[in-house]
Amino acid sequence: MTQVQGVRCFGGPEDSLMMSYHDEEWGVPLHDDREFFEFLCLEGAQAGLSWRTILHKRERYREVFHDFDVEKVAAYTDADRQRLLADAGIVRNRLKVNAFITNAQRFLDIQKEFGTFDAYIWGFTGHVTLRRSGELTMGNTPASTPESDAMAKDLKARGFKFIGTTVCYAFMQATGMVNDHLTACIKAPSG
Repeated sequence: MTQVQGVRCFGGPEDSLMMSYHDEEWGVPLHDDREFFEFLCLEGAQAGLSWRTILHKRERYREVFHDFDVEKVAAYTDADRQRLLADAGIVRNRLKVNAFITNAQRFLDIQKEFGTFDAYIWGFTGHVTLRRSGELTMGNTPASTPESDAMAKDLKARGFKFIGTTVCYAFMQATGMVNDHLTACIKAPSG
């Protein structure tokens, strides 16, 4: 893809991976359960770190977590945990690795209850992409909203780990549940 010149929310020529992520993925409404599980895991892995760090490790995460096949991850054993904690290509945090496995099990529970994770998760926005009114800048982009608060509360009640309101809001931004492209951004919605 030819990269468009102009202002971006993040990413630029100095980091082509971040720029491509911004231009092609971030904020695009998602409806694929495998990708939802991937973003839940990676947003949790990001806690306390930068998204750039996680994005640059994403391909390795995909390799070691069986392309985020939720059924495979849900069945991981102690041997899998040890394998993951020994892999320098990912963030080797025991709590985060354990959370991926627990969250896979809870994700399957939601699929069983709602048919798809997609049907469940979009309910937090009324099944539409949210957009705040007025000029959007780096200075007025929130870290959480009432919707991310409700999502985090419900996911925690269902047993999910590493899933606070800030992680949920970043997840909502990444998966297009909220459109937070800055007003000056080349990807900002018109009108």
